[in-house]
Amino acid sequence: MEFEDHYRQSQRPKFDCLLFDLDDTLYPYSSGIAAACTKNIQDYMVEKLGIEESKILELSNLLYKNYGTTMAGLRAVGYQFDYDDYHSFVHGKLPYEKIKPDPVLRSILLSLPIRKLIFTNGDKVHAIKALKRLGLEDCFEGIICFETLNQPFSPTENSKETQNIFDIVGHFAQPEPGVELPKTPVLCKPSIKAMEYALKIANINPQRTIFFEDSTRNILAGKQVGLHTVLVGKSHRSQGADYALESLHNIREALPELWVEAEQRRAVQYHSGKVALETSVSA
Repeated sequence: MEFEDHYRQSQRPKFDCLLFDLDDTLYPYSSGIAAACTKNIQDYMVEKLGIEESKILELSNLLYKNYGTTMAGLRAVGYQFDYDDYHSFVHGKLPYEKIKPDPVLRSILLSLPIRKLIFTNGDKVHAIKALKRLGLEDCFEGIICFETLNQPFSPTENSKETQNIFDIVGHFAQPEPGVELPKTPVLCKPSIKAMEYALKIANINPQRTIFFEDSTRNILAGKQVGLHTVLVGKSHRSQGADYALESLHNIREALPELWVEAEQRRAVQYHSGKVALETSVSA
């Protein structure tokens, strides 16, 4: 038994979890989904929140830059809206047919006997639709999504009427001493709090996890919470990135140790089974 314990420890893999972003990571930015999503968000701001169309571009850029997502920014500056209604509007009209099945990626994922999870800022309905289009819906243990990190929110008519909107455009145009940006009630990447909460919920050890992500901001946040990081969709590493991959199809070339560790796992399982069998026979 002492030999077996020593064998297990010496063969213990360096990694025990792969954590994947979804949009523009599992499928390419060139699919056009991101552009369609941006258009839908801007339409929501005009049609549902009554924001002047001429102000949309500058406002949405500032919100995204300062809060991680436009949605988180809208809530921070005071807009009241139902989260499910927002996601239904923004994702409900997406051209999902542009996401094509990826049998190559499916084969890669299934060849790795290691825990695999999705971590997305999007809602669960969107994540499931995208994964089904890719043919990857059965490749992951679970999905960490918007609903995982945030409680439902549906404002009353009274709260909508009394909402006080912080002028973030004016704030950056003419900053006033002592005036800080309001905080958002929405948890999402690249917030360190959101990252740490996600790891806690999913029982993930960051030191033994590889994080695949297309956003340089999220990569940096991932590194700050202790994750090993892979920037996807780029050929050069950004700050905080341990690796850079133009496509997830290149995982094996960039991280061959994952397959070495897979063989080690099989060896440990074989050895454990053999020891159990010999013990049973000798008993």
